[in-house]
Amino acid sequence: MRLLNEQEMNIVCGAHGQCTPANSYGGVTNPSSIGSDLIAIYEGLVFATSHVIERVANGLSR
Repeated sequence: MRLLNEQEMNIVCGAHGQCTPANSYGGVTNPSSIGSDLIAIYEGLVFATSHVIERVANGLSR
């Protein structure tokens, strides 16, 4: 792994050569809420998966 040069930093920064302080964590402006967001996403996926399993099970039992 190597350090990026200034030109490469401008490319990955995404702000036309200027990184703003509010966009310093992968585009997330409030990093303290990431844990809560991940938990909410996980619970949503569990709910959706459970719903699909229930629909399939009901369809197979008929």
